[in-house]
Amino acid sequence: MPTALRPGRKSRGSSAWDDWRWQFRNRLRSIEDLLRAFPELPAADEVRQAADRFPLAITPYYASLIRELSPQDPVFRMAIPSVDELYNPPFLREDPLEEDHDMPVPGLVHRYGDRALLLVTMACAMYCRHCTRKRVAGGRETTISDRSLTRAVAYLREHPEIHDVIISGGDPFTMTTKSLERVIAAVRSVPSVDIIRIGTRTPVTMPMRITPELTEMLRRYHPVWVNTHFNHPNELTPAAVRACAMLADAGIPLGNQSVLLRGVNDDPTIIERLCRGLVRSRVRPYYLFQCDLVRGVEHLRTPLSCGIEIMEYLRGRLSGLAIPTYVVDAPGGGGKIPVLPNYVVSTSPTHTVLRNFEGMLVSYPEPEGYAPQRSRGTKGESGATVWDLAAGKQGRIVPQAMPRHERRDRREDIPFTGLD
Repeated sequence: MPTALRPGRKSRGSSAWDDWRWQFRNRLRSIEDLLRAFPELPAADEVRQAADRFPLAITPYYASLIRELSPQDPVFRMAIPSVDELYNPPFLREDPLEEDHDMPVPGLVHRYGDRALLLVTMACAMYCRHCTRKRVAGGRETTISDRSLTRAVAYLREHPEIHDVIISGGDPFTMTTKSLERVIAAVRSVPSVDIIRIGTRTPVTMPMRITPELTEMLRRYHPVWVNTHFNHPNELTPAAVRACAMLADAGIPLGNQSVLLRGVNDDPTIIERLCRGLVRSRVRPYYLFQCDLVRGVEHLRTPLSCGIEIMEYLRGRLSGLAIPTYVVDAPGGGGKIPVLPNYVVSTSPTHTVLRNFEGMLVSYPEPEGYAPQRSRGTKGESGATVWDLAAGKQGRIVPQAMPRHERRDRREDIPFTGLD
């Protein structure tokens, strides 16, 4: 355990350690804090350079999970700034998913027709080095204002096609229970919203945040779902498992969204152990994300072939319940694209040849006399083809007259720099 976090200093074993407010107030926020906790921190000057560029925060709890002061340690690699964050090839972007372009009102992202993402805080218990919102998260630890929340709710009322609202940030569970309830109650007041989802990493980085007060509040607004973010088996501590159990016991379905990270979990056996541990903890492995093309994360990205290899390994070794969907959140705001091993070997009008996880080939007979319903497709812009994408000659193919682009045209042209 780091020197500054030993018992006797309001640390592990004391009531303060188990108080999420103490954990949040005592986050390691600077290179000086890191050096007090880790006097033998390697490459401190380089760590300082990265921390000067991107926000730093680590709870004492999460810092205590570091087993080795080295980038070879998965928790160290996800939590401690690295000078490699300053290397940015030209294809990386501040906002690679173009969330700003899909914000009809500040803080509300409407990309898919039937769901919306509501950003309610820019604060996190820990600032992950792979964060897709490095451009805004942690710069100013603000929460959504009454005015912005009113505008977001008004937009939801004006768009009854939105049935699913994801509350995210930052991390919504860093807000006080009262402040979070204000947001949830406002969203729940919209008759067309069926499901509220909350994205949080606090079961991983600050599990003491999951309190009876919080779970009792959430129960009042069902159906509520929670997606958390475990990336490595080392994060599945007894405290984290207890936090997940409290949410599950409150009737809250739990999903997990991992990010595939070089040097952290880019090994099929690590992902297998993680998925098994999650299912034992009543958490459904939901997504395995390819790392986004965001500035500051090039040293953590893996090739797509790595993710495909992992998915090939998992199939047949784990039940379908324990296998996440591997997805790329497409640059340019294209949304999530599932990426799978190729199990279709060949097709013809009468038979399709399929491959199973063992390499066994089977011939599947197609139905006789089938006449499919045909609908008119869309045409890519500038006559581009998939070959142009694969050859790097075209950045994207965008169908015409897409509702998402029509919404973009109507939005206010105000860059999102954080919450009011």
